[in-house]
Amino acid sequence: MSAQALSADHALTALSLSPAGNLDAYVRAVQQFPLLSAEREEELALRFRVSNDLDAARELVLTHLRLVVSISRQFKGYGLPQADLIQEGNIGLMKAVKRFDPTRGVRLVSFALLWIKAEIHEYILRNWQLVKVATTKAQRKLFFNLRSMKKTLGVQEGVSLDQAKQIARELNVAPSDVLEMDQRLSGGDIAIEANNDAAEDTFAPIAYLAAPDADPAQVVEAEQSAALQSQGLLQALHQLDERSREIVIARWLKEDDDGGAATLHELAARFGISAERVRQIEAAALKKLRATLS
Repeated sequence: MSAQALSADHALTALSLSPAGNLDAYVRAVQQFPLLSAEREEELALRFRVSNDLDAARELVLTHLRLVVSISRQFKGYGLPQADLIQEGNIGLMKAVKRFDPTRGVRLVSFALLWIKAEIHEYILRNWQLVKVATTKAQRKLFFNLRSMKKTLGVQEGVSLDQAKQIARELNVAPSDVLEMDQRLSGGDIAIEANNDAAEDTFAPIAYLAAPDADPAQVVEAEQSAALQSQGLLQALHQLDERSREIVIARWLKEDDDGGAATLHELAARFGISAERVRQIEAAALKKLRATLS
C-alpha cells in the first residue's frame, strides 16, 4: 500500500481505539485512501481469490470504505444513526470482497454496491418500527422505492389505482401491495381531541375512548404483569457479564443526551474494541436474554 494509504490506515486504527473518535473523523480518515486503478484492483482480487492473501483483501476493503459512507447517506431519512448504517454497510462490503471475481470484467465498486445496500436494507427493516410487517420481498421493494417513484410520477398525495398499476408493473408487484404500502407510509396521526374551532357536536376519539383506570381489576392485573416483566428482565440482565449488560442497556434501555440510543461506534470507543465486536456482543446478549425470558 502507498504511504498515503498507510497514513489513513493508522488514522483509522487510532480512531477505533480513541474515546475522542467520532463519525466526522472517520469520514475524513476513509477519504485519505487512494482510489485503485483497474489493474491494481484485479491484481489484489486475484491474490485474494487464488492465494487467500488477507493483506490484499484488506486493501480492497479499506480503499472502498468511502463508497459505504456515500451509500449510507442515501438512507439518513429513516431515523437511524449514520454510524450504524456505515457499520452495516461495511459488513456488506466485506462480503462483496469475499465473493468478488475479477475475471468477469466487472469493477468491485459495481459489485459491492448491491451487497452494501442489501446489508443496510436488512438493518433498517430490523430496526424501523413501521416496517415490522414488511416481511415479503414485494413489501421490501415497495418500502425502499415507492416514495421516489411517487416523486417521479408527480404524485403529491395517495396513489390512484391507475398509478398503482403503473408502479406495480415497473416493480413487478401486485397493485394491491402498492396501495397498501402507500397507505402505511402516508398515514397520519389522528388527533385525540377535537379542534378548538370545531362545532360542539364533533365526536373526537376522546369522547369514546375508555379511561385507563375504568376497571380496577384490569389496573391491578396490568400492574402485576408489569412488575413480573420488570423483575424477569432484571434477572435476565444480571445473568449477562458486565460488558454485555452495559451494551444492552445503552443500546436498548437508555437514551443519551440527544434522546437516542448509543451507537456502535460510541460503545466501541468506550470499551476500546471495534464496532463490529460491539455488534457481535449485542447480538449474543439479546439472544441469551430472549432465551431466558421465554
